[in-house]
Amino acid sequence: MKKFKMIFKGVTGALMLTLMALQLQSCEPAVETIDLGYVLWDSEIASTHVVAAVIEDELGHSVTLRAVDAGPMWMGVARGDFDAIVAAWLPATHEAYLEQTRGDVENLGPNLEGAKIGWVVPEYVPVNSIEELNEYGEEFNGQVIGIDPGAGLMAASDEAMDDYDLDYTLVEGSDAAMTAALRRAIDREEWIIVAGWTPHWKFVEFDLKYLEDPLNSFGDEEHIATIVHTGLEEKAPDVYAFLDNFYWTTDDMGEVMMMIEEGMEPFDAARQWISENRGMVEGWLP
Repeated sequence: MKKFKMIFKGVTGALMLTLMALQLQSCEPAVETIDLGYVLWDSEIASTHVVAAVIEDELGHSVTLRAVDAGPMWMGVARGDFDAIVAAWLPATHEAYLEQTRGDVENLGPNLEGAKIGWVVPEYVPVNSIEELNEYGEEFNGQVIGIDPGAGLMAASDEAMDDYDLDYTLVEGSDAAMTAALRRAIDREEWIIVAGWTPHWKFVEFDLKYLEDPLNSFGDEEHIATIVHTGLEEKAPDVYAFLDNFYWTTDDMGEVMMMIEEGMEPFDAARQWISENRGMVEGWLP
C-alpha cells in the first residue's frame, strides 16, 4: 500500500508538471507568418528587407515577401493577402489607392519623410524646367524614361504631359530599366529625362537635378507611410507595435540602397545596416 501511494504521488506530480508546462506554453504568443508586399523600386526593396529582417531576427516570426506592382500591392493588403506594406507614397502619389482601400487598411503614418517625385536630368543638361522641354525634343529623343505603368509616379507623369502640352512619349519600364538607361546616357554624356524620386541611390552616384515644375503636376513633398491590414493587430500585436514605431531617414535608407547597388544581397545589406544601427532598431521594438 505504501509503495502504491509513492507511485501514485509520482504520477500525480508528473501530471501536474505537464499541466503547468502546457499552461505556460499556452500563454506564449503564437508565432505567425507575416506576409509583406512591396514594389520593385530600390527604395522599397531596402525598407521592406530591413523590416523583414527585424521581424524575423528580433521578433521571431517567419516572413514571406512578394514583389508586385503598386495597384496589386494595395489590393493585396486590403484583402489580407499581405499583412503590411511600408511602401505607400502619400499624400498624392498613392492617393487613389488609399481611397479605394479605406475600411480594409490602417494607415500607421509616415516611416520616412522628405520624399519627392518628378522628372530628373543629369546636371550637365542645360535645361531647368519642364516648361522648356518642347524646345529640346530632338536632344531628348522625344522621350521621358518611366518605370512600371501602375506607379503613381507614372500617373503624375501623364498629367505633366497634358499640363505642359508636351510632344513627348512616356516610356514604360521598371526601376532597373530606368536606372540602366540613365547610366548608359551619362556614360555617353547624352541628354536624358527619367521619372525619378527621392530617396534613391542614383542621386548619390550621379550628379542629377529635378526639373522645375511650376504647374505642380508632381505635387509637393511627400512621405512614405506604413499601411497594415485591419486584422494585423489581433494576428501579431508585436509586429503591429514594431511597424507603428518604424521610422527612419532618407540617409538611413540610402545606406541600405547603396550596399545593394554595390552588389550585396538585400537581406545581407539589411542585416548589416541593422547591426550598425542597434540604437535605432531597439527603439522600434515593442
